[in-house]
Amino acid sequence: MNRVPNDAENAHSSSVESCPSLRDVHSINATHLMARIESYDVREKKGISDVRRTFCLFVTFDLLFITLLWIIELNVKGGIETTLKKEVLHYDYSSSYFDIFLLAVFRFKVLILAYAMCRLRHWWAIAFTTAVTSAFLLAKVIISQLFSQGAFGYVLPIISFILAWIETWFLDFKVLPQEAEEENRFLIAQDASERAALLHPGVLSDGQFYSPPESAAGSDEESEEKQDSEKPVV
Repeated sequence: MNRVPNDAENAHSSSVESCPSLRDVHSINATHLMARIESYDVREKKGISDVRRTFCLFVTFDLLFITLLWIIELNVKGGIETTLKKEVLHYDYSSSYFDIFLLAVFRFKVLILAYAMCRLRHWWAIAFTTAVTSAFLLAKVIISQLFSQGAFGYVLPIISFILAWIETWFLDFKVLPQEAEEENRFLIAQDASERAALLHPGVLSDGQFYSPPESAAGSDEESEEKQDSEKPVV
C-alpha cells in the first residue's frame, strides 16, 4: 500500500537533486565569466600590462647599456674628465661618441612618453625612433672616422642599431598583439555574461520544483486513517 507514496517521494527527491545541479551549472559559468572580467579590470586599474612593462624595462636597459659603454670608452681614451671635455665641449661629429649617447636618450624619452605615460597602442612612435636611429647611425658610420679609433668604433654603433630594432620587433610582435588579444577576450566574455544574464535572469526557487516533505507525510497519515476506518468491526 505504501509503494505509491514511496514512488512519489523518490520522484520529488530526484527533482530536488536535479535542481541544484542546474543552478550549479549556470552559477559556475557566470562565476567563470565574472572572474575573467574582474581580472581584466584589475589589469586596467594597474595602468599597464605585464608585457608593456617588460618593453619599458628593455627601453631603460637600452639607455643604461649605451651609457655604460660610453663611460668605458671615455676611460679607455685617457680619463673621463679629459675625454668628456673633448667629446662634449669640443664636439666633433667624425670622432665623438657623445651623439650616440644622445640618440639613446632620445629613444628612451620618446618611447617611455608614448608607451608608458600615454599608453599608446600604435607603432608610429617606435617607427619614428627606429628610423631616426638607423639613418643617423648609417650616416655616422659612412662619414665619420670611428673605425680608426679601435673596437669602440664598431661596438657602439652596432649595439645601438641592434637594440633599436629589437625594441621595434618586441613592440610590434609581442606587446600590441597580446594586448589586442586580451581586449578581444574581455569583450567576448562581457558579451557572453550579458547574454547569460538575459537568458537566465534569476535562479528558480526550490519550491517551484517539489512540494514540501510535510505535505507528503500528511497524505500518508490520512490514507492510513482512512483504511483503518473502512475495516469491518469484528
